Amino acid sequence: MDSTAVNTNITVDDFDSVVYYPDQSTWQTPDPSSPSFNASATPWWMGTYHKTDIIGASVTFNFTGPAIFVYGHSGPSYGSYEVEIDSTVSTLSGYAPNNASGPTLLYSASNLTYASHTLTLRNVGAKNGDAGGNTLLFDYLQTTIQLAPAGATVSNTTYEEDNVALKYSGTWSSNKSPNFSGGGTSYTNEDRATVSLSFHGSAVYVFGDKKNDHGLYSVVLDNKTAQVYNGVSGCGGAFGGTCEQMKPTLEFIVSNLDGSLHTLTIENLAGVNKSFFGE
Repeated sequence: MDSTAVNTNITVDDFDSVVYYPDQSTWQTPDPSSPSFNASATPWWMGTYHKTDIIGASVTFNFTGPAIFVYGHSGPSYGSYEVEIDSTVSTLSGYAPNNASGPTLLYSASNLTYASHTLTLRNVGAKNGDAGGNTLLFDYLQTTIQLAPAGATVSNTTYEEDNVALKYSGTWSSNKSPNFSGGGTSYTNEDRATVSLSFHGSAVYVFGDKKNDHGLYSVVLDNKTAQVYNGVSGCGGAFGGTCEQMKPTLEFIVSNLDGSLHTLTIENLAGVNKSFFGE
């Protein structure tokens, strides 16, 4: 990675759709839509976490960059876990004689090549004489991305859901809440409904909400191969209007783009459940 370029660190929460859980049912989380939920009263990023006692439960994150830091928790009930990056596996332990007061650094790597990487965090439980148990907790991760080449000046432009630059196809509705960025959101449960944005820029972030009646959606950038993500809530559970995280969650990110005109298209893959997508 070019250290003279315009680089920035980003934080990815456990509820963000850019992290992938092969089986949500093997994890437990707080419910952000519960009346008793208070993110500021917890030490966790955005007030949420994913916690499991199931051996083999895992979470995966794809990223492009030279550094990554994974945070969770440590204490007497925590055991071993594996971190796999590009087929290289490290086995570590979250055991500590006392519970940490806040998030604990579970893994870090700062000398990776500037390339595409896949990280998988996997619970292996008590192993090799661990004094602890089978618990693993994942809170958030941080990674470094390159926004622009050396000497460039960058600025942020936010497109809210009602910006005329966004082009919608299909049937979309709107919802208002102070929890949403700009106070509002657009959503659809129509299969193949799309929203598109054409822009000049070196990076783009897409934010939306999460809920158990959300589902799969695809993202296409500049007619490249579609990438599919899952917008179902981090709580998992049965399909329905439960466990909503209305605070903005990261649905897609790409960086280090050239200066040409780019087009980003998101398509709702509603399927038989008529699942929703919101942004």
